[in-house]
Amino acid sequence: QVQLVESGGGLVQAGGSLRLSCVPSGSIFSFVIMGWYRQAPGKQRELVASITRGGSTQYADSLKGRFTISRDNAQKTMYLQMSSLKPEDTAVYYCNAVQITTGQYEFWGQGTQVTVSS
Repeated sequence: QVQLVESGGGLVQAGGSLRLSCVPSGSIFSFVIMGWYRQAPGKQRELVASITRGGSTQYADSLKGRFTISRDNAQKTMYLQMSSLKPEDTAVYYCNAVQITTGQYEFWGQGTQVTVSS
């Protein structure tokens, strides 16, 4: 069973920065795509950003320019660099990974809380 472990969340003032990390068990190369999602209280989970095995990235339109997703295959880690944070960025952030072997399998981390104070 694949496990995804997130870290890096916390409390930050508006305008500040945070970097989230996601470390999967096993080989990071086994995932065709990885991403970050977030869920704020009372709202649906939404895609923040994703990155393919080849390095192609996709972002939620509203977050372009403030958030950067990256993947360090040597360190077996995926990152989400968040800058110019706003109170509306407050949410639980989840790491997601998709693996294709005998079928398509999707995995989630336990989530890490990001709270941005005004």
